[in-house]
Amino acid sequence: MQLIREVTAELPIYLSNSLNSLRLEGQKTVAIEILQQFDWEVPDWVIVPGGNLGNIYAIYKGFQMCKELGLVDRIPRMVCAQAQNANPLYLHYKAGWDTEFKPVTSATTFASAIQIGDPVSIDRAIFALKNCDGIVEEASEEELMDAMSQADLTGMFICPHTGVALAALIKLRNSGVIQPNDRTVVVSTAHGLKFTQSKIDYHSNAIPDMASRFANPPM
Repeated sequence: MQLIREVTAELPIYLSNSLNSLRLEGQKTVAIEILQQFDWEVPDWVIVPGGNLGNIYAIYKGFQMCKELGLVDRIPRMVCAQAQNANPLYLHYKAGWDTEFKPVTSATTFASAIQIGDPVSIDRAIFALKNCDGIVEEASEEELMDAMSQADLTGMFICPHTGVALAALIKLRNSGVIQPNDRTVVVSTAHGLKFTQSKIDYHSNAIPDMASRFANPPM
């Protein structure tokens, strides 16, 4: 991120990532589409993978906008799901929102797009989560890969980042935070074809120290 900011300051290159407010305005339409597809019935929970944290804020902003317009009478509780190897927001949430945020040095994670230790939208994300009674959950590498593979067994072909969000759903459901009848939406952020090597390694039992419990070995 630091390099990107330096490059775009010196060269005629347009910055379109989470620092750009126009990107967030576009991303908030995810919330509008969710509401449209549910006939304007608000889900109880929306779970979003979190790296730079623009997504969680933008989707919250979309729900809040719909509430202000009178299209809905409430907004869902939101969950930001982070990889355990890149979890600065999760650590801050566990320490209490009133403590000082501390960036971390991310370790390698299969969820590479959210391998971010110092997110640029940290303040926006905290604002959103505070205002929707939101929470933060994390997933280990094994948990995210297991969740991704379980989803794939149903015919989906999801990315590791969505695996992080699904792992968060499983953990929150098992702990009773999310109730059996709660309507819950998991936002999928990429297609599995962008991450085929990690899938091949998982199903081939080629990832060290990982049981690959849901492997479907190639023949």
